[in-house]
Amino acid sequence: MIEILSKDRCISCNQCVSVCPTNVFEAVPGDIPVIARQSDCQSCFMCELYCPTDALFVSPVAEARHHVEEHELAEKGLIGSYKADLGWGKGRQSTAAADGSYVIFQRMHASH
Repeated sequence: MIEILSKDRCISCNQCVSVCPTNVFEAVPGDIPVIARQSDCQSCFMCELYCPTDALFVSPVAEARHHVEEHELAEKGLIGSYKADLGWGKGRQSTAAADGSYVIFQRMHASH
């Protein structure tokens, strides 16, 4: 479930609003988006993946909200960590070769 939208990191690009499949976020003219419908979050991580400034933290626990503090998550390197774990973003290494689905896809399209 979406837990953090960092006011300090957010640049109001509204990318999270655009990519969220369940309309959890709401754009606010002249300000950062708000988490308007948190209970609709399905923990798909799309917002965290597409956020250009790592301003979001999505908890892998979808069923219930957990009290988390932004500074604690930042100290532990957890804000934006999902994106990093997948190899997304500037300066990060791709992890596609370790993804079983990607390996099967590569085999299917390999030249004979």
